[in-house]
Amino acid sequence: MPTIRRRTFLGTALAAVGLSATRAAAAPILRSDDPRFSAVVAPDTPLRTLYAAGRWCEGLCYAPAFGGLIVSDVRANRMLRIGDDGATQVFRDPSNNANGNTLDGEGRLVTCEHRGRRVVRREPDGRLTVLAETYEGRPLNSPNDAALAPDGAIWFTDPVFGITMPDEGLMAAPAQAARRVYRIDPGSGRVAAMTDAVGQPNGIVFSPDGTRLYVSDTSAALKNPEGARTILTFPVERGRRLGNPRVFATVEAGVPDGLAVDAGGRLYAACFDGVRVFDSDGTRLGRIATATDAANVAFGGPDGNRLFIGAGPIVHAIDLAVRGPARG
Repeated sequence: MPTIRRRTFLGTALAAVGLSATRAAAAPILRSDDPRFSAVVAPDTPLRTLYAAGRWCEGLCYAPAFGGLIVSDVRANRMLRIGDDGATQVFRDPSNNANGNTLDGEGRLVTCEHRGRRVVRREPDGRLTVLAETYEGRPLNSPNDAALAPDGAIWFTDPVFGITMPDEGLMAAPAQAARRVYRIDPGSGRVAAMTDAVGQPNGIVFSPDGTRLYVSDTSAALKNPEGARTILTFPVERGRRLGNPRVFATVEAGVPDGLAVDAGGRLYAACFDGVRVFDSDGTRLGRIATATDAANVAFGGPDGNRLFIGAGPIVHAIDLAVRGPARG
């Protein structure tokens, strides 16, 4: 969408959606695969639509300092804020095709930019500090998603989607020899490569105790029928090293994208048919179905039990019987 028309479109769309869409509710399609799914969500819990005028809603991050949910509408090249009161506002426009967001140990927003090929931190005065944009003197591919480790380090994934998909960044040949997961040291700021064992690393999240790292491999999204569509788990050794990965889960179609965990260690994966929920042992518990492909998922809300779902043009929310991990 041309930049000159973006604000006009947003204003028109928000007027059309209004509070009625913000408060719209519909019965969710909850598919249980295991009796333990009932401990996650009650069968009659409504799935609400918070926003329905996006292009590709990703990077969900509940940010108390901003009073609500931060959303990256990657393909529209803007970021939005959906307040706890349901009001939607432009947060950053243009956004450098921002994608994944997380909060650092001080509650500041950290954002992965496709177009900028960098990871930035938003300071309290609104300035952006660059945390990572090169590795070994060469540009990163297109940072996609980020997670905060217990020691305050920011870990992020660096696949090639932002330099190979025309509506998600600027086309370019990869400067890196691999697609990696990186760690930004909280003290020195040094960027270190942690693994190149994931074909196209995408969603990333730590277990609540920080001893395991989950990464989704979305290689199949590059129109490669033989590409991976898996979630890998790595043991985290001494907080700074990864052990050998193992396959935690595989989907039969589409790819697993954004990831989240709850306080009990269950894993939530945004997939083509909604959000799939797994026990920490890998058992599939059930699914929260969405009508459009789910791309991202995050916990938040005033009580920490609200699961936000980015599903293409739509942002949903559903209140669960469990909460996300405590921060700090």
